[in-house]
Amino acid sequence: MELNQLNAPRALAAMEYERGRTGPPTDFPNLPDIPGGRYVDRDFLALEQARMWKRAWLYAGHVDQLPNPGSWFLTRNTGAPIIVVRDMAGAVRAFYNTCRHRGAPLVTEDSGESRGFVCGYHGWSYTLDGKLTAVRDRRDFVDLDFACRSMVPVRCELLGSLIFINEDPEAQPLMEHIGPMAHELEQYRLDELRLVDSRSYEVGCNVKVLLDAFLEVYHLKSIHQQTVDRFLDHRGMFITLWPNGHSRMVTPNRRPDWIDPGTIGMPTLSGLSDIPLKNNVSYHIFPNFVMPPSDSGIPILQFWPLTERTCKVVSSWIAPGHDPANPHPMWEKRIGNWERILYEDLQFAPQIQESLESRGFQGMTLNYQERRIYHWHEELDRRIGVERIAPHLRVEQVLGDQVVRS
Repeated sequence: MELNQLNAPRALAAMEYERGRTGPPTDFPNLPDIPGGRYVDRDFLALEQARMWKRAWLYAGHVDQLPNPGSWFLTRNTGAPIIVVRDMAGAVRAFYNTCRHRGAPLVTEDSGESRGFVCGYHGWSYTLDGKLTAVRDRRDFVDLDFACRSMVPVRCELLGSLIFINEDPEAQPLMEHIGPMAHELEQYRLDELRLVDSRSYEVGCNVKVLLDAFLEVYHLKSIHQQTVDRFLDHRGMFITLWPNGHSRMVTPNRRPDWIDPGTIGMPTLSGLSDIPLKNNVSYHIFPNFVMPPSDSGIPILQFWPLTERTCKVVSSWIAPGHDPANPHPMWEKRIGNWERILYEDLQFAPQIQESLESRGFQGMTLNYQERRIYHWHEELDRRIGVERIAPHLRVEQVLGDQVVRS
C-alpha cells in the first residue's frame, strides 16, 4: 500500500496491512537481480560520478555555519572544491574555489570570514557575490572584460536551514525536484532548527554498500538486536516511492506509547502529526541524504564516495531550542547512543567490499522490503542514461507503477 502524505488513519491501515500480509502484494513485480558489477566496474563507476554525483542536489551544510555576512566554508564532498558563502546582503551562495586567472584557490582554509576573496597566487580580487573587482597590473592584459571573469557559480538552494548545492546549472529547482516530500517536510519547520553536531567516518567500502543499508530495515533483527530492534517493528514498515529516486519509510514502534528515554526533557517541536511522533519516519533525498526526524532532534546522514573502494559517512544533528553556547546536557549521551547504532550498521562494510570483489558476488537478490534499493538503482540508470550503460550492468525498469507521483 503506497501512501503520499502521512494521513494518520491511512498510515495506521498501511502498517496493519504490512503486519498481516503473507506475501508481497499481488501487483508487486518480480525484482531482477542487481548486477554485481555496478559496485566494482570502473567504467560504470566513472559514469556514476560524472552523470549522477555531478548533477544531483547534495546537502552541503547548515546555515549556522554561516553566521554573518562574509562567513564561508569550503566543501570538497562533490569531488570539486566549492566555497559556500553568505554575501553582504545575507544570501547564501556557492562558487568553485577557483581563480579565473590560472586556477589557483581563493581560500585555503576549511572556513573563515572575509569581505571578499583574494587569490594568493597573483592577487586577483572578488566580491562575496563572485564579481571580479581588481587585477594586479591590469595594464598588461589586452581587452580584459571583468564581467566575463566572475567566479564560477554553483547552484545553491535552501531546504529550511539546510544548504543544498548542485553542479548542474540546468538542474530542476530543489523544491520542485523533491516533489511531494516538500509539503510533508513543512511540519518539521527546518528553518527554525539549529545545528547541534556534525562528525564524519571513513569506511572501507563502495558508497552504495552503505546507502543500501539505510534504505531498508530488513537487517534490524540481525545487527540491531540490542538497540533499534528492541523498539521498532520492521514487519509493519511501509514505504512510499516518489519520483526522481526519492522515498520515505515508516517503521512503527513496537509500543505506540514508547518514548525514547534519552530525549525526555529536551526541547521539542510542537504541531507534529501522530505518525512521526509515534513511529520512525525516514526520508531519503536521492542520492545520499537520509533523515529520520523526531520532535526533539533530527539526525541527517550523507554518504560520499571517496574512491571506488572507500566512502565517508557524515552524521549531523539539528534540533529545536538548541543553544550552541549552552547545549542541553543530554546531547552528549544521545549522540553517543546514535553513534553506537551507526557503528552497528558500519561493522560489516569492509568485509562486504571484499566479497564484492570476489567471484562469489554476482548480484543482489532483493525482496519487497528492500524495494527502495531497487528504486535507487533504477533512478541511477535514468540519470546516467540507460544507453550509456553496458547491457550486463543495467537494471530493468520495473517499479514505475509503484511510484506515487502526486
